[in-house]
Amino acid sequence: MTRSAATLTRIAESAEVSPSTVSKVLNGRSGVSAETRARVEQALRTHGYRQPADRRRQPFIELVFERVETAFAIEIIRGVQRAAVSRGLSVVLSETGDRHTPGPEWLAQVLQRRPAGVVLVFSDLPADAKQRLALRGIPFVIVDPAGDPAPDVPSVGSANWSGGVLAARHLLELGHRSIAVIGGPQDMMCSRARLSGFRAALDEAGVPFRSDALRWGNFLREDGLNFGRELLQLPDRPTAIFAGNDLTALGVLEAARMLGLSVPRDVSIVGYDDLEIASWSGPPLTTIRQPLAEMGEQAALLALDAQGGAVRAARVDLATTLVVRESTAPPLVRAGEATVPRA
Repeated sequence: MTRSAATLTRIAESAEVSPSTVSKVLNGRSGVSAETRARVEQALRTHGYRQPADRRRQPFIELVFERVETAFAIEIIRGVQRAAVSRGLSVVLSETGDRHTPGPEWLAQVLQRRPAGVVLVFSDLPADAKQRLALRGIPFVIVDPAGDPAPDVPSVGSANWSGGVLAARHLLELGHRSIAVIGGPQDMMCSRARLSGFRAALDEAGVPFRSDALRWGNFLREDGLNFGRELLQLPDRPTAIFAGNDLTALGVLEAARMLGLSVPRDVSIVGYDDLEIASWSGPPLTTIRQPLAEMGEQAALLALDAQGGAVRAARVDLATTLVVRESTAPPLVRAGEATVPRA
């Protein structure tokens, strides 16, 4: 009997089940009740079991999104694909269905697939899922975490706070003092960090933040369209809008067009992400670039370089940069119905 088989036998005895049941639990197969599965998982943890190396690594990386169809997702995929190709691996995509946390059905499937590593985008994992992946030696890394990750959760993000600072300073340097913000989901760390950096730059410059001109969205074009129309029809219309991502900014561009306003003559717009579509818009969009492909590549490499399923780096933040295009300009000084450039 091999050492691994002997260990499984001890775990089976401890959990009062057969070795075949332990094998089913380890590999995420069906036919085991929730109560029995929990008992086996506890026995695995108690014995400190880790699956042998030849059972851990399959020739692909699992990449997990809420939704795959976005331009944001395409950039992450490019980076993960680069890392996979460099190691002779392929990439498998899965979706969580508009949830930040993958459900138990995904976990059962990934335990069966036994990928070389898992990269989760905008996702977190409950403690039980983390333990079950660790027991099978399946390393995971989170990209751009939606929440504040625990110290033991490896993640790769971008400098969101600094990105917010860059956006605010650019608009301030142009002369804007009345600036609206359409953020992403309020419960997402990246949204809060971008707003925090933006407000810090305003505070540094002694410019009041317009709390009446703050809206929280969901990183969707529709948010920019709906909130953009609302903000651009305020009695004290802002001269600039900072959008939480490029899709939202494109919605603001459309809102301005529908209201007969010119960008950047009547309102300046700054996005976030620097997706490829940002350079195609009319006018091309000034935005904050976060290196999405590099983030995906770094996360995949961290997972693939893990030893025994444990990723050494707890948190990696890549730099953000300002990309100036044609959607921002100095504001106009309104005099009655007429507008003239600010001196």
